[in-house]
Amino acid sequence: MTFTQSVRSVISKYAVFAGRASRSEYWYWILGLVLVSIVLSIVEGALVAPLLGFEPFAEEAGQPLNWLFSLIIFIPTLAVAARRLHDMGRSGWWLLIQIIPIIGALVLLWWLTRPSDAGENAYGAAPAAA
Repeated sequence: MTFTQSVRSVISKYAVFAGRASRSEYWYWILGLVLVSIVLSIVEGALVAPLLGFEPFAEEAGQPLNWLFSLIIFIPTLAVAARRLHDMGRSGWWLLIQIIPIIGALVLLWWLTRPSDAGENAYGAAPAAA
């Protein structure tokens, strides 16, 4: 799955928690979020901060565009992460393992980087075959 296909897939399944998501779909989505966040940070520092009466790139100016972006992509990011866990035969509820400090996030990161289950599992057909 290419970068563009991944982003389109996640956006088209905005709040769909059922099914499976391949590694490439998940990680291309994360890459897209990081790139957009970097661009928004630059725009906020160079343009928005002075418009709000702060020095360019001042920390106290806040990041209103990044906050708005985070609110918009919160649900699709949760959904694609749940579908990614489904791809390995795990429930999406395992996302809550992040509550455990450090260890939980590391375990989840490990799972999100693991290969997909071959063929069909309890959550549906493999993403490449879907």
